[in-house]
Amino acid sequence: MRIHLVPSMIGALSIVCGQAFAAAPAPLQQTNMSLAMANALVDATMSACHAKGRSAVAVVIDRGGHVLSLQRDDSVGPHNTDAARKKAFTALSTKTLSSVFAQNARQNPESSNLNTIDSLLLIGGGVPVRVGDEVIGAIGVGGAGGSSIDESCALQAIENVLGKPSR
Repeated sequence: MRIHLVPSMIGALSIVCGQAFAAAPAPLQQTNMSLAMANALVDATMSACHAKGRSAVAVVIDRGGHVLSLQRDDSVGPHNTDAARKKAFTALSTKTLSSVFAQNARQNPESSNLNTIDSLLLIGGGVPVRVGDEVIGAIGVGGAGGSSIDESCALQAIENVLGKPSR
């Protein structure tokens, strides 16, 4: 009986030891939004709005949803700052334009409860920032006179800073 147990124990022991010496999980490699890029995107967003004769607030968040850069024109109401941040978070979280997400949510009855999630704002003006296939952050714009104008300022900024449109 002992002879039969020894091969079984050796087999089990080799499996356990093999797992103990297996390669450690590799760290995650990501491209992240830098402060310099965030500042450049906010500056370009404000310039795009100003070129249209509009005042605005612009915010850029990183892939974790943290605010990296924010500017608000003097004449823009304070509620627009929070709206811009939520638009950016919506675009980041959904990896799509907040206007597209809002439209999709309105068309799907099962999504009607999305407007109860405090961190989301289902209106245009939030644009994801992509580098390659990765969403590394988002821009949110508010107070420029309508969500389509807000969105156009952010899209123009991405094109000016990164040299390509982001959708």
